[in-house]
Amino acid sequence: MVLREVSDVIGNYSGLARKVLEYSLIMKRLVDSAKEPGFCARNWAPLAERVSVDEFERVGNFKEVMNWNDYVEFLTQWAMSSDWECSFRRITEQEDVVFLELEERSRIGDYRSVVNSLSVYEFDSSGKIRHLDIYLQMALPEAGMLKSYEGVSISG
Repeated sequence: MVLREVSDVIGNYSGLARKVLEYSLIMKRLVDSAKEPGFCARNWAPLAERVSVDEFERVGNFKEVMNWNDYVEFLTQWAMSSDWECSFRRITEQEDVVFLELEERSRIGDYRSVVNSLSVYEFDSSGKIRHLDIYLQMALPEAGMLKSYEGVSISG
């Protein structure tokens, strides 16, 4: 499978699939800008515009569950210390659900990672994201890389 940049394929999509690709491009822009002085939780407002923040729930790769405020705090810490980029693999839209497959590459300090991700976006009737599930294929991380998850509750 040939990987492409999200910006190169977004024009081929409409509807909820396009919203998810726009979300990914905004995420990339914000992660890049997180290294600038003064970056804080308020900077995630462009993503919040696309999310039903009152009912939002994210279930991550370790089955951790976060509401929007928890997710913004997590994103802020992660983005300020990480370099991140992704390549498009595939996207599928079915009713109010979009499945996005990416290859994600990140660097935190000396640690580099390449993962295959599947993100499942569920939308409410107004077209805002209300639920996000993350699935990853990756090599086992070093013990120190799990520090950012300290204090995050894990569901059964």
